[in-house]
Amino acid sequence: MPAFRHNRQAGNSGGWGIQGAKMDIKRADRRILIYSHDTMGLGHLRRCRTIAHSLVEKFKQVSVLILSGSPIIGSFDFRARVDFVRIPGVIKLRSGEYTSLNLHLDVEQTLKLRGSIIRHTADMFDPDMFIVDKEPMGLRGEVLETLEMLKPRGTRLVLGLRDVLDEPRLLEPEWQRKNVLPALRELYDEIWVYGLPQICDPLEGVSLPISVRQKMVYTGYLHREVPTHGAPPRMPEITNRPYLLVTTGGGGDGEALIEWVLRAYEHDPLLPYPALLVLGPFMQPERQAEFMDRAARLKRVDVITFHSHLETLVARAAGVVSMGGYNTFCEVLSMDKRALIVPRTEPRLEQYIRISRAAKLGLISMLADDGRYDPAVMAAALRRLPSQNRPSEIVVPGLLEGLDNVGRLVAPWIEPAAAASEEPQAIPRIA
Repeated sequence: MPAFRHNRQAGNSGGWGIQGAKMDIKRADRRILIYSHDTMGLGHLRRCRTIAHSLVEKFKQVSVLILSGSPIIGSFDFRARVDFVRIPGVIKLRSGEYTSLNLHLDVEQTLKLRGSIIRHTADMFDPDMFIVDKEPMGLRGEVLETLEMLKPRGTRLVLGLRDVLDEPRLLEPEWQRKNVLPALRELYDEIWVYGLPQICDPLEGVSLPISVRQKMVYTGYLHREVPTHGAPPRMPEITNRPYLLVTTGGGGDGEALIEWVLRAYEHDPLLPYPALLVLGPFMQPERQAEFMDRAARLKRVDVITFHSHLETLVARAAGVVSMGGYNTFCEVLSMDKRALIVPRTEPRLEQYIRISRAAKLGLISMLADDGRYDPAVMAAALRRLPSQNRPSEIVVPGLLEGLDNVGRLVAPWIEPAAAASEEPQAIPRIA
């Protein structure tokens, strides 16, 4: 892969001629493009949306465009100056292969279509900064051509990683197979880790040159707030009194958690709080119907499939039971909620690694999924929940400074005058 030379100075955006040559036209607005591959689930989209909303709040001249394959992106509210382009969806099969979500196209045709939409959108939008979420080259390499197109323009290229990706023994061969290293070395300017080294180094054990390691910046976790823009959401009646929120995220792999909690309430109907179960839009419809039927027989359990303002549900809850995905973990910390986390261990150990380390720090409590789902075990854990520490009672410096630090990292490329007043050196980097 060839080396590239930056042509765009920080904060100096302009138009492009037919041959891609820089024109002298300066524009007053600034543009950030965010890519999220989003096969199934909500985690990547919700993280990108949080970052986008924070950036338009901090920088009044910024517009953010999100590229996403999420089939339900239109169900979310977006602030002014944040919009999205929905690229054709794909889903990952149990075999590990991908297939088109809705179109009658084979996966190779779908991926070519996605790649073309990504590239042409980036060409026309001409971003000052391009943030790629988690997958360095996108799904099956679909953003590589876009990265190569934007690099000579001087677009700031950033890879954003959650705190935990996977076990090192699995991540390194995966990245070798995908030939990720040349993009990390030659294309990306920075690698942002949305977490802290006290909890996890997502690239621990992965053989990387020093030049790549030096691009890593730990931002801290991304603080969440109850949305104040748009119309107030309609809330379930149970939220008018203390309740326990049980959430599975997207729900595609959340059946075991719901099963275990339902068994606990069937076993012990006098648990400390009534429960609101949020099944998730990607849970199998037949399991959703089964859980709703069982919950209807219980006086203190309510069920919904999806809520676009999950932050509000978390904020109102007396406690949270979840699987330990990145976004829910951030919400538990941000809303200072006592939480019982049951992390999944298949097909990745990502949740287990995050939650086991957070539990050692005392931020949350963890219950291991033993596959037996003994109702008495879950009931006992739920009874202990009201007496455990809140996250705020555990001091972890910089824990929730992620959005502030992302703003500091963006500022030199958005507001040239702000560069002198910011102190990015205070953000933890990998030596």
